[in-house]
Amino acid sequence: MTNEATAAVSAPVSRDLVAALSKYRDQDPVRSTFELLVTAVPLVVLWIGAWAALSVSFWLTLLLAIPASAFLLRMFMIQHDCGHGSFFRRRATNDWVGRLIGVITLTPYDAWRHSHAVHHATSGNLDQRGTGDINTLTVREYLALPPWRRLVYRLYRHPAVMFGIGPAYLFLLRNRIPLSSDRPGARSWISTMATNVGIALFITGMIKAFGVNALVLVHLPIVLLSASIGVWLFYVQHQYEDTYWAHAKQWQHHEAAVHGSSHYDLPPVLRWFTANIGVHHVHHLCSRIPFYRLQKVLREHPQLAGIGRMTIRDSLKTVKLKLWDEDQHRLVSFKDIRQARTASGG
Repeated sequence: MTNEATAAVSAPVSRDLVAALSKYRDQDPVRSTFELLVTAVPLVVLWIGAWAALSVSFWLTLLLAIPASAFLLRMFMIQHDCGHGSFFRRRATNDWVGRLIGVITLTPYDAWRHSHAVHHATSGNLDQRGTGDINTLTVREYLALPPWRRLVYRLYRHPAVMFGIGPAYLFLLRNRIPLSSDRPGARSWISTMATNVGIALFITGMIKAFGVNALVLVHLPIVLLSASIGVWLFYVQHQYEDTYWAHAKQWQHHEAAVHGSSHYDLPPVLRWFTANIGVHHVHHLCSRIPFYRLQKVLREHPQLAGIGRMTIRDSLKTVKLKLWDEDQHRLVSFKDIRQARTASGG
Protein backbone atom coordinates (compact mmCIF):
# COMPACT_ATOMS: atom_id res chain seq x y z
CA MET A 1 0.00 0.00 0.00
CA THR A 2 0.99 3.62 -0.37
CA ASN A 3 2.05 5.71 2.62
CA GLU A 4 -1.19 7.65 2.28
CA ALA A 5 -3.19 4.46 2.53
CA THR A 6 -1.21 3.24 5.51
CA ALA A 7 -1.80 6.51 7.35
CA ALA A 8 -5.50 6.51 6.57
CA VAL A 9 -6.18 2.90 7.44
CA SER A 10 -6.79 3.64 11.10
CA ALA A 11 -9.14 6.57 10.44
CA PRO A 12 -12.45 6.12 12.26
CA VAL A 13 -15.66 5.65 10.30
CA SER A 14 -18.11 8.39 11.21
CA ARG A 15 -21.84 7.78 11.34
CA ASP A 16 -22.32 11.00 9.38
CA LEU A 17 -20.30 9.51 6.52
CA VAL A 18 -22.38 6.34 6.52
CA ALA A 19 -25.57 8.40 6.43
CA ALA A 20 -24.21 10.64 3.66
CA LEU A 21 -23.65 7.65 1.37
CA SER A 22 -27.36 6.87 1.28
CA LYS A 23 -27.92 9.58 -1.33
CA TYR A 24 -25.93 7.54 -3.88
CA ARG A 25 -28.23 4.53 -3.62
CA ASP A 26 -30.79 5.65 -6.18
CA GLN A 27 -30.78 3.41 -9.26
CA ASP A 28 -31.18 4.78 -12.76
CA PRO A 29 -33.11 2.12 -14.78
CA VAL A 30 -32.02 3.64 -18.10
CA ARG A 31 -28.36 3.67 -17.07
CA SER A 32 -28.62 0.14 -15.68
CA THR A 33 -30.19 -1.16 -18.90
CA PHE A 34 -27.49 0.58 -20.91
CA GLU A 35 -24.73 -0.99 -18.77
CA LEU A 36 -26.30 -4.41 -19.27
CA LEU A 37 -26.53 -4.00 -23.05
CA VAL A 38 -22.99 -2.64 -23.53
CA THR A 39 -21.74 -5.68 -21.65
CA ALA A 40 -23.92 -8.45 -23.10
CA VAL A 41 -23.82 -7.42 -26.77
CA PRO A 42 -19.99 -7.24 -27.07
CA LEU A 43 -19.76 -10.55 -25.20
CA VAL A 44 -21.97 -12.23 -27.80
CA VAL A 45 -20.09 -10.60 -30.69
CA LEU A 46 -16.70 -11.61 -29.32
CA TRP A 47 -17.91 -15.14 -28.59
CA ILE A 48 -19.12 -15.57 -32.19
CA GLY A 49 -15.87 -14.04 -33.44
CA ALA A 50 -13.84 -16.49 -31.35
CA TRP A 51 -15.89 -19.37 -32.74
CA ALA A 52 -15.43 -18.17 -36.32
CA ALA A 53 -11.68 -17.80 -35.68
CA LEU A 54 -11.41 -21.55 -35.06
CA SER A 55 -11.38 -22.05 -38.81
CA VAL A 56 -8.33 -19.81 -39.02
CA SER A 57 -6.30 -20.46 -35.87
CA PHE A 58 -6.96 -21.70 -32.36
CA TRP A 59 -4.48 -19.07 -31.13
CA LEU A 60 -6.65 -16.35 -32.65
CA THR A 61 -9.60 -17.86 -30.79
CA LEU A 62 -7.65 -17.70 -27.54
CA LEU A 63 -6.70 -14.10 -28.28
CA LEU A 64 -10.37 -13.16 -28.67
CA ALA A 65 -11.18 -15.14 -25.52
CA ILE A 66 -9.30 -12.56 -23.45
CA PRO A 67 -11.63 -9.59 -24.07
CA ALA A 68 -14.61 -11.96 -24.08
CA SER A 69 -13.67 -13.15 -20.60
CA ALA A 70 -13.47 -9.52 -19.47
CA PHE A 71 -17.05 -8.93 -20.64
CA LEU A 72 -18.17 -12.17 -18.96
CA LEU A 73 -16.54 -10.95 -15.76
CA ARG A 74 -18.47 -7.69 -16.09
CA MET A 75 -21.68 -9.71 -16.48
CA PHE A 76 -20.89 -11.36 -13.16
CA MET A 77 -20.41 -7.93 -11.59
CA ILE A 78 -23.86 -6.94 -12.83
CA GLN A 79 -25.23 -10.14 -11.32
CA HIS A 80 -23.45 -9.13 -8.12
CA ASP A 81 -25.22 -5.77 -8.07
CA CYS A 82 -28.54 -7.48 -8.74
CA GLY A 83 -27.89 -9.64 -5.68
CA HIS A 84 -27.58 -6.51 -3.56
CA GLY A 85 -30.73 -5.03 -5.07
CA SER A 86 -28.67 -2.12 -6.36
CA PHE A 87 -28.94 -2.50 -10.13
CA PHE A 88 -32.67 -2.02 -10.75
CA ARG A 89 -35.27 -0.43 -8.52
CA ARG A 90 -37.60 -3.43 -8.36
CA ARG A 91 -36.44 -6.44 -6.39
CA ALA A 92 -38.08 -8.83 -8.86
CA THR A 93 -36.25 -7.26 -11.81
CA ASN A 94 -32.92 -7.58 -10.02
CA ASP A 95 -33.64 -11.20 -9.14
CA TRP A 96 -34.71 -12.38 -12.58
CA VAL A 97 -31.91 -10.57 -14.39
CA GLY A 98 -29.50 -12.05 -11.85
CA ARG A 99 -30.90 -15.55 -12.35
CA LEU A 100 -30.60 -15.34 -16.13
CA ILE A 101 -27.03 -14.06 -15.92
CA GLY A 102 -26.27 -16.89 -13.49
CA VAL A 103 -26.76 -19.40 -16.30
CA ILE A 104 -23.86 -17.96 -18.31
CA THR A 105 -21.67 -17.22 -15.26
CA LEU A 106 -22.33 -20.74 -13.90
CA THR A 107 -23.42 -19.18 -10.61
CA PRO A 108 -26.79 -20.06 -8.99
CA TYR A 109 -28.09 -16.60 -8.19
CA ASP A 110 -30.20 -17.16 -5.07
CA ALA A 111 -27.71 -19.52 -3.45
CA TRP A 112 -24.83 -17.13 -4.19
CA ARG A 113 -26.83 -14.12 -3.01
CA HIS A 114 -27.40 -15.82 0.35
CA SER A 115 -23.75 -16.75 0.93
CA HIS A 116 -22.60 -13.33 -0.25
CA ALA A 117 -24.99 -11.62 2.17
CA VAL A 118 -23.43 -13.68 4.96
CA HIS A 119 -20.01 -12.56 3.76
CA HIS A 120 -21.05 -8.92 4.01
CA ALA A 121 -22.54 -9.44 7.45
CA THR A 122 -19.50 -11.26 8.86
CA SER A 123 -16.48 -10.01 6.89
CA GLY A 124 -13.51 -9.60 9.22
CA ASN A 125 -15.16 -11.52 12.08
CA LEU A 126 -12.77 -14.22 13.26
CA ASP A 127 -15.58 -16.11 14.98
CA GLN A 128 -17.80 -16.29 11.90
CA ARG A 129 -15.50 -17.38 9.11
CA GLY A 130 -16.39 -19.94 6.49
CA THR A 131 -19.22 -18.61 4.34
CA GLY A 132 -18.57 -16.66 1.16
CA ASP A 133 -14.96 -15.90 2.03
CA ILE A 134 -11.43 -17.20 1.49
CA ASN A 135 -10.35 -19.54 4.25
CA THR A 136 -7.88 -17.67 6.44
CA LEU A 137 -6.25 -19.12 9.56
CA THR A 138 -4.61 -17.25 12.36
CA VAL A 139 -0.97 -17.93 13.17
CA ARG A 140 -1.95 -19.76 16.37
CA GLU A 141 -4.50 -21.92 14.57
CA TYR A 142 -1.99 -22.85 11.89
CA LEU A 143 0.77 -23.76 14.34
CA ALA A 144 -1.66 -25.91 16.31
CA LEU A 145 -2.44 -28.06 13.27
CA PRO A 146 -0.79 -31.44 12.65
CA PRO A 147 1.74 -31.44 9.79
CA TRP A 148 -0.61 -32.97 7.21
CA ARG A 149 -3.27 -30.31 7.82
CA ARG A 150 -0.68 -27.56 7.57
CA LEU A 151 0.24 -29.02 4.17
CA VAL A 152 -3.40 -28.99 3.09
CA TYR A 153 -3.72 -25.33 4.05
CA ARG A 154 -0.47 -24.44 2.30
CA LEU A 155 -1.70 -26.15 -0.87
CA TYR A 156 -5.04 -24.37 -0.64
CA ARG A 157 -3.28 -21.01 -0.38
CA HIS A 158 -0.80 -21.76 -3.18
CA PRO A 159 -1.30 -19.38 -6.16
CA ALA A 160 -1.68 -22.28 -8.62
CA VAL A 161 -4.60 -23.59 -6.57
CA MET A 162 -6.05 -20.25 -5.45
CA PHE A 163 -6.12 -18.68 -8.91
CA GLY A 164 -6.00 -21.70 -11.22
CA ILE A 165 -7.42 -24.98 -10.00
CA GLY A 166 -9.64 -23.35 -7.38
CA PRO A 167 -11.67 -21.08 -9.70
CA ALA A 168 -12.19 -23.93 -12.17
CA TYR A 169 -13.41 -26.19 -9.37
CA LEU A 170 -15.62 -23.47 -7.90
CA PHE A 171 -17.46 -22.47 -11.05
CA LEU A 172 -17.54 -25.80 -12.91
CA LEU A 173 -18.20 -28.19 -10.00
CA ARG A 174 -18.69 -26.55 -6.61
CA ASN A 175 -21.49 -24.28 -7.79
CA ARG A 176 -23.49 -27.28 -9.01
CA ILE A 177 -24.41 -28.30 -5.43
CA PRO A 178 -25.23 -25.82 -2.62
CA LEU A 179 -22.86 -27.06 0.06
CA SER A 180 -21.85 -24.60 2.77
CA SER A 181 -21.26 -24.39 6.49
CA ASP A 182 -24.44 -22.38 7.08
CA ARG A 183 -26.85 -25.12 5.89
CA PRO A 184 -28.52 -23.61 2.82
CA GLY A 185 -32.29 -23.83 2.69
CA ALA A 186 -34.74 -24.93 0.05
CA ARG A 187 -34.37 -21.73 -1.97
CA SER A 188 -30.64 -22.32 -2.41
CA TRP A 189 -31.26 -25.89 -3.57
CA ILE A 190 -33.98 -24.79 -5.99
CA SER A 191 -31.76 -21.98 -7.28
CA THR A 192 -28.85 -24.34 -7.85
CA MET A 193 -30.86 -27.06 -9.57
CA ALA A 194 -32.76 -24.56 -11.74
CA THR A 195 -29.46 -22.96 -12.76
CA ASN A 196 -28.07 -26.40 -13.57
CA VAL A 197 -31.06 -27.07 -15.82
CA GLY A 198 -30.56 -23.68 -17.48
CA ILE A 199 -26.87 -24.42 -18.02
CA ALA A 200 -27.70 -27.83 -19.52
CA LEU A 201 -30.16 -26.24 -21.96
CA PHE A 202 -27.68 -23.49 -22.80
CA ILE A 203 -24.88 -25.98 -23.48
CA THR A 204 -27.19 -28.22 -25.51
CA GLY A 205 -28.24 -25.28 -27.66
CA MET A 206 -24.63 -24.19 -28.07
CA ILE A 207 -23.52 -27.63 -29.22
CA LYS A 208 -26.43 -27.97 -31.65
CA ALA A 209 -25.80 -24.54 -33.14
CA PHE A 210 -22.00 -24.40 -33.14
CA GLY A 211 -20.70 -27.91 -32.36
CA VAL A 212 -18.77 -29.47 -29.52
CA ASN A 213 -15.61 -27.56 -30.40
CA ALA A 214 -17.41 -24.32 -29.56
CA LEU A 215 -17.96 -25.55 -26.02
CA VAL A 216 -14.46 -26.94 -25.44
CA LEU A 217 -12.29 -24.54 -27.43
CA VAL A 218 -14.27 -21.31 -27.18
CA HIS A 219 -16.58 -21.20 -24.21
CA LEU A 220 -14.46 -23.13 -21.71
CA PRO A 221 -11.35 -20.89 -22.06
CA ILE A 222 -13.53 -17.79 -21.68
CA VAL A 223 -15.17 -19.15 -18.54
CA LEU A 224 -11.92 -20.33 -16.94
CA LEU A 225 -10.07 -17.09 -17.58
CA SER A 226 -12.98 -15.03 -16.29
CA ALA A 227 -13.23 -17.24 -13.19
CA SER A 228 -9.54 -16.82 -12.37
CA ILE A 229 -9.70 -13.04 -12.74
CA GLY A 230 -12.84 -12.95 -10.60
CA VAL A 231 -11.24 -14.93 -7.79
CA TRP A 232 -8.16 -12.70 -7.96
CA LEU A 233 -10.34 -9.61 -7.54
CA PHE A 234 -12.16 -11.15 -4.59
CA TYR A 235 -8.83 -12.16 -3.05
CA VAL A 236 -7.23 -8.71 -3.13
CA GLN A 237 -10.38 -7.10 -1.75
CA HIS A 238 -9.74 -8.60 1.70
CA GLN A 239 -6.36 -10.34 1.69
CA TYR A 240 -3.86 -7.54 2.20
CA GLU A 241 -1.42 -6.79 5.01
CA ASP A 242 -3.37 -4.11 6.89
CA THR A 243 -6.80 -5.66 6.53
CA TYR A 244 -9.23 -6.01 9.43
CA TRP A 245 -9.92 -9.09 11.53
CA ALA A 246 -11.32 -9.14 15.05
CA HIS A 247 -13.14 -11.52 17.37
CA ALA A 248 -16.87 -11.06 17.72
CA LYS A 249 -16.68 -9.06 20.96
CA GLN A 250 -14.43 -6.42 19.38
CA TRP A 251 -15.74 -6.68 15.80
CA GLN A 252 -17.52 -3.61 14.40
CA HIS A 253 -19.38 -3.73 11.12
CA HIS A 254 -18.48 -0.27 9.79
CA GLU A 255 -14.81 -0.63 10.73
CA ALA A 256 -14.68 -4.06 9.08
CA ALA A 257 -16.37 -2.69 5.96
CA VAL A 258 -13.96 0.20 5.43
CA HIS A 259 -10.70 -1.06 6.92
CA GLY A 260 -11.16 -4.72 5.98
CA SER A 261 -11.91 -4.04 2.31
CA SER A 262 -9.40 -2.59 -0.11
CA HIS A 263 -9.61 0.26 -2.59
CA TYR A 264 -8.08 -1.49 -5.59
CA ASP A 265 -7.13 1.59 -7.61
CA LEU A 266 -7.14 0.28 -11.17
CA PRO A 267 -6.58 2.08 -14.49
CA PRO A 268 -9.83 3.46 -15.99
CA VAL A 269 -10.31 0.68 -18.55
CA LEU A 270 -9.94 -1.99 -15.87
CA ARG A 271 -12.31 -0.09 -13.59
CA TRP A 272 -14.89 -0.29 -16.36
CA PHE A 273 -14.47 -4.01 -16.98
CA THR A 274 -14.55 -4.77 -13.25
CA ALA A 275 -17.57 -2.49 -12.71
CA ASN A 276 -15.73 -0.48 -10.05
CA ILE A 277 -15.60 -3.48 -7.72
CA GLY A 278 -12.17 -2.18 -6.67
CA VAL A 279 -13.94 0.54 -4.66
CA HIS A 280 -14.71 -2.30 -2.34
CA HIS A 281 -14.54 -0.50 0.99
CA VAL A 282 -17.34 1.85 -0.10
CA HIS A 283 -19.29 -1.10 -1.46
CA HIS A 284 -19.07 -2.88 1.90
CA LEU A 285 -20.02 0.29 3.72
CA CYS A 286 -23.15 0.75 1.55
CA SER A 287 -23.81 -2.22 -0.72
CA ARG A 288 -26.94 -0.69 -2.24
CA ILE A 289 -24.92 1.86 -4.24
CA PRO A 290 -24.94 0.91 -7.97
CA PHE A 291 -21.47 0.25 -9.30
CA TYR A 292 -21.71 3.19 -11.70
CA ARG A 293 -21.93 5.63 -8.76
CA LEU A 294 -18.95 4.36 -6.77
CA GLN A 295 -16.38 6.60 -8.47
CA LYS A 296 -18.63 9.57 -7.79
CA VAL A 297 -18.51 8.68 -4.08
CA LEU A 298 -14.71 8.86 -4.15
CA ARG A 299 -14.73 12.19 -5.98
CA GLU A 300 -17.13 13.77 -3.51
CA HIS A 301 -15.60 12.08 -0.43
CA PRO A 302 -11.86 12.16 -1.17
CA GLN A 303 -11.02 11.07 2.39
CA LEU A 304 -12.15 7.57 1.34
CA ALA A 305 -9.78 7.35 -1.63
CA GLY A 306 -6.66 6.71 0.47
CA ILE A 307 -8.13 4.14 2.85
CA GLY A 308 -6.94 0.67 1.91
CA ARG A 309 -5.66 1.98 -1.42
CA MET A 310 -3.82 -0.62 -3.43
CA THR A 311 -2.24 -0.40 -6.88
CA ILE A 312 -1.69 -3.35 -9.21
CA ARG A 313 1.95 -3.49 -8.07
CA ASP A 314 0.85 -3.47 -4.43
CA SER A 315 -1.65 -6.25 -5.07
CA LEU A 316 1.01 -8.63 -6.38
CA LYS A 317 2.68 -8.54 -2.97
CA THR A 318 -0.46 -9.89 -1.28
CA VAL A 319 -0.01 -13.34 -2.80
CA LYS A 320 2.59 -14.26 -0.17
CA LEU A 321 0.30 -13.32 2.76
CA LYS A 322 -1.35 -16.41 4.23
CA LEU A 323 -2.04 -16.04 7.97
CA TRP A 324 -3.56 -13.48 10.32
CA ASP A 325 -1.20 -12.50 13.13
CA GLU A 326 -3.42 -11.53 16.07
CA ASP A 327 -0.49 -9.99 17.94
CA GLN A 328 0.63 -7.70 15.11
CA HIS A 329 -2.85 -7.22 13.61
CA ARG A 330 -1.73 -7.93 10.09
CA LEU A 331 -1.54 -10.69 7.52
CA VAL A 332 1.83 -12.39 7.35
CA SER A 333 3.59 -14.95 5.17
CA PHE A 334 4.77 -18.44 6.02
CA LYS A 335 8.31 -17.07 5.74
CA ASP A 336 7.53 -14.45 8.40
CA ILE A 337 6.38 -17.20 10.75
CA ARG A 338 9.49 -19.32 10.15
CA GLN A 339 11.77 -16.36 10.79
CA ALA A 340 9.88 -15.38 13.95
CA ARG A 341 10.05 -18.93 15.31
CA THR A 342 13.74 -19.20 14.50
CA ALA A 343 14.47 -15.89 16.22
CA SER A 344 12.56 -16.99 19.33
CA GLY A 345 14.14 -20.45 19.30
CA GLY A 346 10.75 -22.09 18.69
